[in-house]
Amino acid sequence: MEVLRTKTVEQSIQDTDEPGRQLRRSLGPIQLTGIGIGVIIGTGIFVLTGEAAGTVAGPAITLSFVAAAIACLLAALCYAEFASVVPVAGSAYTFSYASLGELIAWIIGWDLMLELALGAATVASGWSQYLQVVLNSAPWHAHPPGSVFADHHNLAAAVIVLALAALLCFGVRVSSGVNAAIVAVKLAIVLLVIIAGLSYVHSGNYHPFIPPSGSKPAPGGSSGTTLLQDLGLSPGTFGVGGIFTGAALVFFAFIGFDIVATNAEETKRPQRDLPIGIFTSLAVCTILYVAVSLVVTGMVKYNHINVKAPLSTAFLSVHQHTLATIVAYGALAGITSVILVLLMGQSRVLFAMSRDSLLPPAFSA
Repeated sequence: MEVLRTKTVEQSIQDTDEPGRQLRRSLGPIQLTGIGIGVIIGTGIFVLTGEAAGTVAGPAITLSFVAAAIACLLAALCYAEFASVVPVAGSAYTFSYASLGELIAWIIGWDLMLELALGAATVASGWSQYLQVVLNSAPWHAHPPGSVFADHHNLAAAVIVLALAALLCFGVRVSSGVNAAIVAVKLAIVLLVIIAGLSYVHSGNYHPFIPPSGSKPAPGGSSGTTLLQDLGLSPGTFGVGGIFTGAALVFFAFIGFDIVATNAEETKRPQRDLPIGIFTSLAVCTILYVAVSLVVTGMVKYNHINVKAPLSTAFLSVHQHTLATIVAYGALAGITSVILVLLMGQSRVLFAMSRDSLLPPAFSA
């Protein structure tokens, strides 16, 4: 059947040399790692840490992050192998075209574009909220606080999406360079938070490291367990079961490493550089997540954590208002790079589908 025809790996690679539809190979392992870190570290490190620690895992949230990272590693192995064998733009769309056929590839391609578009829109909405926090912390106000952000039309979110989309038009070299700069700022702020927070860690807050089942959770945290219940799962609250429930919650914080594979066609040495980029970004993010969770649960007792803004309120509790403001800037930088990489990944899937004649040729011109 025509709809189930596959596209050989050789043909996919040959298409990358087609005149007028080529992508410049300019990415190395450092740029790929930056892209991975840029999309992985977003609001998760600033929000999910408190949600999971305060409601289901306690200080053992560090083990939850390790468990989630191991689960992600299994998927990362698949992406690294596929991207090395089929070093073509499109990620899962291209892989499925070579193995499962055109119909499945078409479905997965549209799924990817929907996923990346909705992800960028959702994160952009969160970006506007953090922008409001940053503007409210400024010593000046050009308008009443919050008046720019309407209830139904989020102008700030639209502006950041359009601005980053325009940036992508300058090519992967420019956009990856901007992403690298944003990631550098984000990592610097996260490291500052970790180093500064160590001074306020109290070892007593780690006891018990694995709270017994049925322990009282932090007030105001319910979205995580509610999500698991909506999925038909029975979440465990604290104890050993809480560690794995926490892993299910913080798994969201690792989402995005697969987008590195969408840039396979723009990688100088994909067989070597893509696995390095995927695994290094995953390893760096895991270390940072574990370190931040250790600092947060060491500064504030797990059942007193503010699950909505754990990092900033932790510093406010020790009267470090400047550091609390810096956390908001870090969140803003983190979210900016997430939007950028999501839009970058979406454009590569769109390009690959257009080149395969599943979309109008204008999208790959």
